[in-house]
Amino acid sequence: MTWRFSGVGLMAVSLLAMLVGTGCVRRTVTINSDPQGAAVTLNDQRIGTTPVSRDFTWYGDYEIILQKEGYETLSTHQRINAPWYQLPPIDLVAETLTPFTIHDRREMSFALEPAKPVERAQLIEDARQFRERALFESGTELK
Repeated sequence: MTWRFSGVGLMAVSLLAMLVGTGCVRRTVTINSDPQGAAVTLNDQRIGTTPVSRDFTWYGDYEIILQKEGYETLSTHQRINAPWYQLPPIDLVAETLTPFTIHDRREMSFALEPAKPVERAQLIEDARQFRERALFESGTELK
């Protein structure tokens, strides 16, 4: 006896396999800082204070900003690379056909630098230069 699958039969078997499989990938990133308690902004969204964990959807570049009173603001980009099981076509199996949940946990740690005191004279000079640049670029002259 020869088994032959029609297009509909193949689609039904594929759908059944996807429904039976409980596969899933959960992705979590945890952001730490030294000292702890820094406000974390991830891709322009405030997500909490360190240590903070957040689920993420895609692999790639993330913009991270950490702010804490008395420390320099840290603004950086971090790349999260996909693991081997998330590369096509293997990702189809990991996402749909594995009988368990895969949890991809990532950690990022940052050391914050103490804020440097700003000298009043330097602050006034920087403000003057900024004002001159802004007026010059807008075409307005100082009077």
